[in-house]
Amino acid sequence: MESNKINALVSLLDDPDYEVFSEIKSQLLTLGTEAIPFLENAWETSFDTTLQKRAEEIIHDIQYNSVSNELENWIKNGGIDLIEGVVAVARYQYPDLKTDAIKQQLNEIKNDIWLELNHNLTALEIVRVVNHIFFDIHGFTGNTTNFHAPQNSFINIVMETKKGNPLMLSILYIYLAEQLDLPIFGVNLPEHFVLAYTDNEQKKSDWKNADVLFYINPFSKGTVFSKKDIDQFLKQIKLEHHDSYYKPCDNVKMLERLLRNLSNSFDKIAYPQKAKEINNLLTKLLKK
Repeated sequence: MESNKINALVSLLDDPDYEVFSEIKSQLLTLGTEAIPFLENAWETSFDTTLQKRAEEIIHDIQYNSVSNELENWIKNGGIDLIEGVVAVARYQYPDLKTDAIKQQLNEIKNDIWLELNHNLTALEIVRVVNHIFFDIHGFTGNTTNFHAPQNSFINIVMETKKGNPLMLSILYIYLAEQLDLPIFGVNLPEHFVLAYTDNEQKKSDWKNADVLFYINPFSKGTVFSKKDIDQFLKQIKLEHHDSYYKPCDNVKMLERLLRNLSNSFDKIAYPQKAKEINNLLTKLLKK
């Protein structure tokens, strides 16, 4: 649509007739992100509080719809690129976030790890190298003081602060492992997401059912543990054993958990509308 026509629509946002406003809003939502610069300009230059409030609401709705569409397309494409899905979720709060910028930061860490690896290392030695670079050199750690804060679920904030929850630290670890061709995958353990180092020969043919050599806890700076430790943990939290608590999970499962974490975080800090919107995204993901 031509710029003057969009400006004409935006200029009518303060119309007292709600039916007129609803029609204008519908047209602007249909335009999508194309309308945002015009709405932002109106918000900045107008002194009309009604127009400002309505422009702000429409901008939010357009950006929310964009995130929803991104996730829908991500699922349709098989959820192959984990970082793309995680960045799409972060765009709920940070709409201008770029996937390439996040990957560039992660690839710098990956290159540091790659320089320290060689073909003679055992699986445990490889993990020690990854842990040293990721946790000691680059300073990533678990956010123990604000464990339930929403920022723990936004990849850009975790990259900036170097602090995250078990899931987000695991997601970063998984991306690095993937780029280094290491057989490390996420495990959807209740209450505490962890990683599995699997049999290298099975990683491509049947990675979901590959034999797990050991587990890794990124929230505890990459501590290595065994199946018996998971057995004990499930006993402590009074849950029956389930195969999914021990086996690698796919990217969609990780994004489901990411959205649940984020919804719970918004609930805890009394942002019910944000929690509701995140739950709506989760519902769409579950309909895959």
